Amino acid sequence: MADVKDSQEEHETSTDNTEDSNHDPHFEPIVSLPEREVKTLEEDEEELFKMRAKLYRFASENDPPEWKERGTGDVKLLRHKEKGSIRLLMRRDRTLKICANHNIMPLMELKPNAGSDRAWVWNTHADFADEEPKPELLAIRFLNAENAQKFKLKFDECKEEVRKQMSAERKSQEGNNNSANKVAEKLEELSVKDGEKTSEGKKGEAEEKEKAEEKK
Repeated sequence: MADVKDSQEEHETSTDNTEDSNHDPHFEPIVSLPEREVKTLEEDEEELFKMRAKLYRFASENDPPEWKERGTGDVKLLRHKEKGSIRLLMRRDRTLKICANHNIMPLMELKPNAGSDRAWVWNTHADFADEEPKPELLAIRFLNAENAQKFKLKFDECKEEVRKQMSAERKSQEGNNNSANKVAEKLEELSVKDGEKTSEGKKGEAEEKEKAEEKK
């Protein structure tokens, strides 16, 4: 009987321990912080391309100059829904810190990195990764050559789209300038005609005055 009682006590003790281990007390926070919506500034943009890659920058300020890793993450090509501009944006994994952020321009050219078929090198005159615009020589490396080619194809498509948009804006601006010039020319013609009429009127008045004096 003693063995059975001891067994029951051990069972009850083990059950109590199980309940203690599963007990998850809930504590209300001392300070309640309201949820805040964090904007990425990508809300007004359309994602045209996204792929994982590793980014490098050429540190020309070092002695000797060298390539330095800038981050690994998703590189994106984003088109603004209203402006139509396209930018390259890349954030680091986990921290989401920006490591590349610049507009795609028609003169940008992706050049193959020496000895690699999965990496590209290009120049940008104004990269905003560090908030202040800076000229950078960047390099990007993909998992394989196929991914690198996909990136180049989309990059070149974006360049062409930007070129066409800039050309259309230039023509529109030239058209506006021509219209403004035509309006200015018409106003000038009207001013000249008004001036001629005024001169003719004064001349007529002078002739009538001379005739009146001759009659006297």
